[in-house]
Amino acid sequence: MACPVDGTPLVMSERQNIEIDYCPTCRGVWLDRGELDKIIERSATQAPPQPPQAPQPPQPPQAPQPPQGGPWSQPHYGQQGYGHHGHHKRRKSWLEEIFD
Repeated sequence: MACPVDGTPLVMSERQNIEIDYCPTCRGVWLDRGELDKIIERSATQAPPQPPQAPQPPQPPQAPQPPQGGPWSQPHYGQQGYGHHGHHKRRKSWLEEIFD
């Protein structure tokens, strides 16, 4: 079967009992009939349970704020990790393992 995007012959691969046809050129992925249903069933059975939410503790009273104005009120940009956006590496799901 040829890729509908660029005409390259599709490569068939089986991962975790799911048959996948993919294009090595454009990396498009196509599933045979019933394969999407298998993926949906597996995701429903392997979804992690949601932990119960703990009640939020009451907030302590706020401390008095210093007076506004003066040289100390100006922001000092660049001293506390400017450019660091706090992105965390997330764990791969089992779906990402199928399409590696």
